[in-house]
Amino acid sequence: MTRFAATHRVLFWEEPEYVPGIGNARLRRSVCEGSGVEVLTPEIDDASRGQDEDGQLAALLDAALVGTRAGIVRWYYTPMMLPFSKQVQADCVVYDCMDELSAFRGAPPELLERERALLEAADLVFTGGTSLYEAKRDRHSNVHAFPSSIDVPHFARARNGGSESADQAAIPAPRLGFSGVIDERMDLALLATIADARPDWSLVVIGPVVKIGEGELPRRPNIHYLGSQPYAALPDHMAGWDVALMPFAINEATRFISPTKTPEYLAAGCPVVSTAITDVVRHYGSLSAVQIAETPGAFVAACEAAMQLRRESGRWLEEADALLARTSWNSTAFEMAALIAAEIAARRRIEPVVSPTTWPASEDRYDVMVVGAGFAGAVMAERLAADGGKRVLVVDRRPHVGGNAYDRKDDAGILIHQYGPHIFHTNSQEIFQYLSRFTEWRPYEHRVLASVDGQLVPMPINRTTLNALYDLNMQSDEEVAAFLAARAEPVVPIRTSADVVVSQVGRELYETFFRGYTRKQWGRDPSELDKSVTARVPTRTGTDDRYFTDQFQAMPLEGYTRMFERMLDHPNIDLLLGVDYREIRDAYPHDHLVFTGPVDEYFGYRYGRLPYRSLQFEHRTLDKPWHQPVAVVNYPDEAVPYTRVTEYKYLTGQEADRTSVTLEYPSSTGDPYYPIPCEENQALYKRYEALALAEPSVSFVGRLATYRYYNMDQVVGQALATYRRLGGARAMRQAPEHAVAPLGRTAA
Repeated sequence: MTRFAATHRVLFWEEPEYVPGIGNARLRRSVCEGSGVEVLTPEIDDASRGQDEDGQLAALLDAALVGTRAGIVRWYYTPMMLPFSKQVQADCVVYDCMDELSAFRGAPPELLERERALLEAADLVFTGGTSLYEAKRDRHSNVHAFPSSIDVPHFARARNGGSESADQAAIPAPRLGFSGVIDERMDLALLATIADARPDWSLVVIGPVVKIGEGELPRRPNIHYLGSQPYAALPDHMAGWDVALMPFAINEATRFISPTKTPEYLAAGCPVVSTAITDVVRHYGSLSAVQIAETPGAFVAACEAAMQLRRESGRWLEEADALLARTSWNSTAFEMAALIAAEIAARRRIEPVVSPTTWPASEDRYDVMVVGAGFAGAVMAERLAADGGKRVLVVDRRPHVGGNAYDRKDDAGILIHQYGPHIFHTNSQEIFQYLSRFTEWRPYEHRVLASVDGQLVPMPINRTTLNALYDLNMQSDEEVAAFLAARAEPVVPIRTSADVVVSQVGRELYETFFRGYTRKQWGRDPSELDKSVTARVPTRTGTDDRYFTDQFQAMPLEGYTRMFERMLDHPNIDLLLGVDYREIRDAYPHDHLVFTGPVDEYFGYRYGRLPYRSLQFEHRTLDKPWHQPVAVVNYPDEAVPYTRVTEYKYLTGQEADRTSVTLEYPSSTGDPYYPIPCEENQALYKRYEALALAEPSVSFVGRLATYRYYNMDQVVGQALATYRRLGGARAMRQAPEHAVAPLGRTAA
């Protein structure tokens, strides 16, 4: 709710408190410090307990909302609050099911009926774990799992030692700790067994005792109950633990839980020992930092192993950090907000009237329809037709093949790339040999210069770059390595693109070469982007000024378009160009669909649009033989509106009196080119990926369909691998025995 409070007014309605002698019900208001969440606590006269409480609560809620305009989201953590709030008109109703409350001790008998009513009223259902999702997904049509999210930086304070908490300082080590509610979900007998088996261990238990009596707690000299502690103090306690414990009982109350404490412990740098809770095993059981034990003896042994792990190298922490990097409240809030926005938008949407298709329906049936004639679609179509013997129809909304790699001759006769430069390079012999069936190659090693303070210097950064910028005369790799090491600023852990560069070359070179260029290219600061973005560009200590160092570097001798034309020139392949597949999908019956377009578009933007960066191109022909000393010059300065200038004669080897160049302007609008790689976007994509995995008879292939920042060779490799996974297409329906008349291979 803290994240939502940054953009919304959040009213957090608590369970009522019963106060003797106050007469009329009243509402106590407070604001959470640092978040802006308004907490509303109803107070009811103790004498009227159970007497029309819902009516009193409804009146208080209505009064609290007086003056509130449209745009309300009703968000429930418990079905028990539905009766007094269901009259509030809302744009969206959310049931955020954090636990199977009906399985808890003392659950009110009316809870299940109220949950049934809430499931009927809800537009969206969120669950606090995968097991809960599996339990609810058949009871509602719009259920989404949100396993535990945590505030990683908060708990990571424990890794620096923290400030030793006074109530724990005197407890002897080693310390094994637990923090959380102490109720029927804890295996108290297991806690006692651990204490008895190892009296030299100190068991630290933090949290309130709820729904069980204090007398039920095992008492041992080495079990220390510290009671409830403030959230802010938890990292200081965890800093003093050797191992973190999750001694949960295996019962109805724990059947669906997905304990948030697992990632909290890991963020604090504590190895974890847990009983066999389904969602812990499922999501964390593969980590070396998480031990799973099914018997008391095994639990004690696992604690011993965890303490040994704590004394070893931090490789287990790196493994845990990689998982934690995908789990944050920011991404959870972003996903939830996207789902809510999509639900509201869908309710308000007015469906357009689409005119009937003007293309005659074929009486024939295709084995496969391929949507998209770029690398992914063309490779899939060629393999399915030539190797799999399938009848394939390729559909593309553009009037040409080749996708973004399409090239053409301009008025000066220069072969230009219509959608920006495409430089082929790969280390895969398989991919290079496959494409070599359709083209001869022109050897070409790509070189890029960056315009910095009036100088053109090699990019990626190498020894020549540094000597030119700093007026140095470094002669060896060792000198350059020492120079960079002196400027590097250690960043732990490395999560963003900014972290990658700053940790390697320091802030000055980061700001000179990367920050401005990345801001222009992606519309975001590098600190907001995944580390993979700048990790693609290495830093070199030698003088190698090639942009790529792959084994195979070349350009198609006659251009990309001619290569695609040969790839798709097969009797089993028909082309339908300049057509949106959505308008003709039903007109051309087929057994399988290969989709290479944007995955969010395929599903009608059900969860909202996935963010992409686009590009705008300014093609120029200049009346001079050459414009610049290399094929591409980058412009990292934010004051320059374009990112790079490409001169094509370097790529094609053509000779002419004139030259052709393209200026490239990144844009937030236009055709999707690059998925924006950051945490919240990946979280949203995971929603679409789940839909894609469940889509029958559809294969999603390529950069846009899988929301990945692939190079051309990687797209080819993915397509070849997808074809192989289809069993060489044998797993799909076999082609009909009767002959199929071709539709022709011309644009419609």
